[in-house]
Amino acid sequence: LDVFTTNRFEGNPLAVVTDGDGLSNETMLAIAREMNLSETVFVQKPTDDRALARLRIFTTKQELKLAGHPVVGTWFLLAELGVVPAQEGAVHIMQQTGAGVLPVEISFKDGRPQRVTMTQIPAVFRPARLNKKELASALGVAASDFDAELDPEYVSTGVSNLMVPFKSRAALGRIEMNIGELRRLQGRDGTMAYCFALNGSNKAFTRGMLPWELYEDPATGSAAGSLGAYLVQHGKLSPHEKFYIQQGVEMGRPSHIEVEVDQTGKKLVPRVSGAAVKVFEGTIRV
Repeated sequence: LDVFTTNRFEGNPLAVVTDGDGLSNETMLAIAREMNLSETVFVQKPTDDRALARLRIFTTKQELKLAGHPVVGTWFLLAELGVVPAQEGAVHIMQQTGAGVLPVEISFKDGRPQRVTMTQIPAVFRPARLNKKELASALGVAASDFDAELDPEYVSTGVSNLMVPFKSRAALGRIEMNIGELRRLQGRDGTMAYCFALNGSNKAFTRGMLPWELYEDPATGSAAGSLGAYLVQHGKLSPHEKFYIQQGVEMGRPSHIEVEVDQTGKKLVPRVSGAAVKVFEGTIRV
């Protein structure tokens, strides 16, 4: 599927294996490498009675506890296949992931899914003790391209990502990442550098820079949720306000992500929404 879009050949590609039961971890990782996408999902029977299905999410390197576009794309597909009973309006189900049993909301219209909303786990913030000049060098930009009011910070809503604030969309477009340098700078602390430039009070342009072979991600739901929580934490976004992200433009794969952050005391819980479209289907021989 292509996720966070309604147009084929845009958004973020995703492979979904709908009958993933009985596959070993090694086989799932091998299939993910064969797909060579940022993530591949294997749908399995849940081991928790509260969940409708279990999602195992693999990159080409490892299994992830949780990721955004795999959840949105997989449940959009399962809704199309009738695994989620269609009804007008919103259907609420539970999914089992490596991050636990979490809610998913699927909006239907005329019997067809329109939008999937995933609730992430509460955001965890950690200071990024990085030298800004070194970070700028790793991203191929000048330190003056960064936002002067906000600092880089690691945020996790299941996956730790480095939030990197830029001062403008033009500055964002100048990124020419040095993969090795960014990997060395981050170490094991973050999955990607999620670079963003605000566009008004409730919109942002983003680029998801991966310090490994895929280089850049056209749409990143986990990082989008982390960005929403980061902006609420720093007073740039109000809780429960809809926040719109456009990502993947520089890659020729524009993606549209919607984020809303619920706040209870100091706990910030992002909800990430998007659509998906099926591109092709087939059989894998193992």
